[in-house]
Parts: sequence; structure tokens; C-alpha cells
Amino acid sequence: MRVKRGFKARRRRNRVLKLAKGFRGRRHGTYKRAVEAVERAMMQSARSRRVRRRDFRSLWIARINAAARMSGMSYSKLVAGLKKSGIVLDRKVLADIAVADPQAFAAIAKRAAA
Repeated sequence: MRVKRGFKARRRRNRVLKLAKGFRGRRHGTYKRAVEAVERAMMQSARSRRVRRRDFRSLWIARINAAARMSGMSYSKLVAGLKKSGIVLDRKVLADIAVADPQAFAAIAKRAAA
């Protein structure tokens, strides 16, 4: 007689198939293929979260560098000057200030240069 496993197994399978919703071909309807596809998708999404943080940091640095050069100094000199003068602003905040309020950024750069 065939054993169908019951509620727990069906719930586990349905959880995987729900995660595979939107995949093409047999990957969204066949449990065995869906498990492989979902596992791979989860690994890629975890990797992409780390890459996104990396990308944002490089974007902030590019924006800060552009604003610093308008103030007549390089990015590295600005960061060193900020550290020396005790101004504790992270790159995200500095980039936001550079985009939203160039005069305030110029004042910060002036303090870092002194």
C-alpha cells in the first residue's frame, strides 16, 4: 500500500513551491527541481545583499570625492582631515550632505583642511 506521508510533508513541499513561485519551466511546479532552484536563489540573494552594501559604499565615496574636489581637496585628504579634527561622520551621511547641502559640505571640508 502506498504511503502519502501526510500533513507535515505536504506543508514542507508547499513551502518550497511557494518560494519557487514565478520561476520558469518545471522549476516552479516540480518539488525536486524547485528545491534546487530555491536553494540557488537563496544563496544568490544572500550574496547580493553583501554586494549591495559594497556598491552603496563605493557610490558614497564617489559622491564625497566629487564634492571634496569642488572644495579643492582629494577624498583621502578630506577623510584624514576629518579624522584628525575629530569630526565623526560616516560616508553615508557625508554623501547625503554633499548632495543635499553643498554649502554645509564645503564648511565641513574647510574644518577638515584646517
